[in-house]
Amino acid sequence: MSITATVSILIVALLHIAFLVIEMFLWDTKIGLRILGHSKEKAALTKTLAVNQGLYNGFLAAGLFWGITLGAEGFAINLFFLCCIITAGLFGALTVNKTIFYIQALPAMLALLLLFLC
Repeated sequence: MSITATVSILIVALLHIAFLVIEMFLWDTKIGLRILGHSKEKAALTKTLAVNQGLYNGFLAAGLFWGITLGAEGFAINLFFLCCIITAGLFGALTVNKTIFYIQALPAMLALLLLFLC
């Protein structure tokens, strides 16, 4: 696997670690409310769901880190986790907020393209 592909996958994994932190630990804080544009009331109602969602984002990141550590042998693992992230990002963009496409799906699509090309 090329350095370009590896770095792009690493960026996607780090984004998902950031999502984990926001969703699990910052959801109802001033920082989290500002990032997400939620009210305190909405954050309080959705906090349990957000923590669960954050955990899943951590699993996605862990899968990408695992694939990266295997180098070329991790191709199928990276392919699987990037496809999962793209699917989740597209679904989120269609059902929650179009911005999710740019923050989640698009970086994973670019990493997937580089995985195949490099």
